[in-house]
Amino acid sequence: MADTTERDRRSLQLALAAARTAEDNRAEEIAVLDMREITPVFDYFVIATGNSRRQLHAISEEIDHHLEDELGDHRMGIEGYSDSRWILLDYGSVVIHLFDAETREFYALEDLWSEAPRVDLPWRASDQAAAGAG
Repeated sequence: MADTTERDRRSLQLALAAARTAEDNRAEEIAVLDMREITPVFDYFVIATGNSRRQLHAISEEIDHHLEDELGDHRMGIEGYSDSRWILLDYGSVVIHLFDAETREFYALEDLWSEAPRVDLPWRASDQAAAGAG
């Protein structure tokens, strides 16, 4: 059971790092979905929207840099980079979907996986608490 808990912690760490990196690169509508109770294939989806091909490339490259260079995790695969309407980064336990707005609306992953709980982004909770305290 300890291995599962460690894997869960590591998967969540990677998902939140990817979400934070996307946000730092001005991605919009960032969502982290907890897929652990829905599929045994992966633990988390990270979904984000970029406004241009250039921004989607920058977001994906920064996520790669952060997860690989700083957290020591290696991407297993990438899809869609050349088309840049939907870039999928596969880190095994975490799958990151970067969309342009039109493609995200078309595929509607949050609707398709609506039973997956959303993970609160801890830095947003602290921002909201600070705003409420002021």
